Amino acid sequence: MTGPDRSELVERLAELIDDVEIAMLTTRTADGRLVSRPLRTQRVEPDGSLWFATSADSGKVAEIGQDPRVCLAYESPSKNTYVSVSGRASVVDDRARIEALWSAPMRIFFPEGKDDPRLRLIRVEPETVEYWDSPGSVLGKVLYLATAAATGNPDALSEHERVDLR
Repeated sequence: MTGPDRSELVERLAELIDDVEIAMLTTRTADGRLVSRPLRTQRVEPDGSLWFATSADSGKVAEIGQDPRVCLAYESPSKNTYVSVSGRASVVDDRARIEALWSAPMRIFFPEGKDDPRLRLIRVEPETVEYWDSPGSVLGKVLYLATAAATGNPDALSEHERVDLR
């Protein structure tokens, strides 16, 4: 029996983060400090690439230029789902791609719209994904806690996976 293929793993990632509005993107500064910032995921591509909007003058642009290794953290307490994505980021200045990913809420940060000359995209190519997914409804959480207590196994009704997407 074989495990899921890459496309199934990417589809699972997309499902897990679908309703999570904000991810925390962690980069490394020139002096080695880790810094996390909130970003809205604009799209998950079929190849697993995650897209975000940023400003050309953002510190994260310079940091990604020095060290493309990043980590994204997604959290949905209401669904009881937590996802960590490690991968490589690149800064993209592609007006056609910006046009495709543009959404009205982005205007808050880019008042000149999709033609704002500061607007850049960050593309993260996931290398590894780790997630924890448990029942999210109140009844599901009660069942989860009862089952974990009865069996002594906190993973009895939860799913925890570490997946290599390279």
